[in-house]
Amino acid sequence: MKKNLQWRLLAIALVIGLSVWGFTPPSKKVRLGLDLRGGVHLVLRVQTDDALRVETETTMEQMRDQLQQGGIKFAGVTLVSPSQFRVDGVAREQDAQFREVADTFQAVFNRQSGVGGSYPFEIRPIEQTRLREEAVTQARQTIERRVNELGVAEPLVAETGAGGDQILVQLPGVTDVARAKEIIRSTALLELKLVEQGPTPSREALLQPTNGAVPPGMQAVTGVSEAFEPGAAPQTSFYLVRQAAAITGRDLRNARPTLDEHNRPAVSFSLNQEGARKFGKVTGENVGRRLAIILDNRVQSAPVIENRITDEGRINGNFTQQEAQDLSLVLRSGALPASLTYLEERTVGPTLGADSIKAGITASIAGLSFVMVFMLVYYKLAGINAVVATVANLMILLALMAYVGATLTLPGIAGFILTIGMGVDSNVLIFERIKEELETGKGVRAAIGAGFDRVFLTILDTHVASLIAAAFLFQFGTGPIRGFATTLFFGLLSNVFTSLFVSRTIFMLVLSRRTAAEPATLSI
Repeated sequence: MKKNLQWRLLAIALVIGLSVWGFTPPSKKVRLGLDLRGGVHLVLRVQTDDALRVETETTMEQMRDQLQQGGIKFAGVTLVSPSQFRVDGVAREQDAQFREVADTFQAVFNRQSGVGGSYPFEIRPIEQTRLREEAVTQARQTIERRVNELGVAEPLVAETGAGGDQILVQLPGVTDVARAKEIIRSTALLELKLVEQGPTPSREALLQPTNGAVPPGMQAVTGVSEAFEPGAAPQTSFYLVRQAAAITGRDLRNARPTLDEHNRPAVSFSLNQEGARKFGKVTGENVGRRLAIILDNRVQSAPVIENRITDEGRINGNFTQQEAQDLSLVLRSGALPASLTYLEERTVGPTLGADSIKAGITASIAGLSFVMVFMLVYYKLAGINAVVATVANLMILLALMAYVGATLTLPGIAGFILTIGMGVDSNVLIFERIKEELETGKGVRAAIGAGFDRVFLTILDTHVASLIAAAFLFQFGTGPIRGFATTLFFGLLSNVFTSLFVSRTIFMLVLSRRTAAEPATLSI
């Protein structure tokens, strides 16, 4: 008996000691959520039409190339809407050849009957749904990667909204809101395209050889002239580039800030295996020509290809050091598949969070105090047992959250208060069972042993059921609900230990200090 008690006391002391060490000091080891720490709450909408437009424009260029390679005459390929394009002027005698080319795109596009050599194409409805869903998922994943690189502790990025096209972003502790919003929203679409003409100081000069019209398969873009002095205002130049990109940001393996040959901030990048293969082919076949490095449809630089390049490159521009770092970040995390618009923005100040913490602590202390008074009045000295077990329960709960890095939110504080109630409820079950055993004429030791043994399955069943509910809340709930579920989960685990192990050990300790001559009574 004595050896068993020593082992129990040692185990409790070890758990409590580790718990105190785990959450001390709370200001450093307990992570606070947005509602307690302050930060930014954003709701963004993904413009999924952009993803459809990219698919449509890509297919248009592929079809134009295949028709030209097959010698099929046509007047032009026109974008009608984000999900539709039209091929005009197909010669009647080449209609069969055109249909063979068009059939290669039928997995994604429906081809309507042509009238007068004009054939409309539209993305299939099931493919439109898939592309929209993929755009939202990819946007969420891209935002998550960017937020993680910002170093935000426990950010929340989740899909929301009835339409399935909204993303909720919560950034606890963020102070530079403007920079965070810019990094999240920045499209960062990197494209490397061959320059056909330019740079020129005006659009008119750029298109003068083509009578003011952009040739098919080409694109007129603006950019920064490379002939500027450090510190001077850059001049806008115009470039005529191929519409089809040699490589894009999807071919990137890594990007990092660096310095150019003039010690100005720049961004170097490396390519994956497929990107290196395509880049090597393009640069090897076009030595002496300019290659435009285009970011978000604006030329950052257009260096001359001096030799074949495979897996590395550099983006020069009039960047500041911070801009180079931010550009590297968004390029590493990937380009957004579609643009974003802000539907909601809330900033929670740290003062409001401090008030929430104060209110939560006050509510917890008040709840614990009233419970202590009730247990001491109703169960007399045995109520001290319940109070000690409840305090130990809260300490273990706080330590578990600190150890796993869980975030404490305002609903989480509500979970703490609920944990107090659950702990007391378990002790009430045990105490009432002990009183019933005493009424049957059993001795104190036997009554305590029978009370704990017979209530074990009841407590286990109720806690398992609650754990299942907490798991579902965490899996399907949003941020605040998940914060509550996390606290509830750990509170249930710690309560099983304190109510069945710690409480019983306290009873054993009290009985062990009595001599055989003392009457076997229990203040309950």
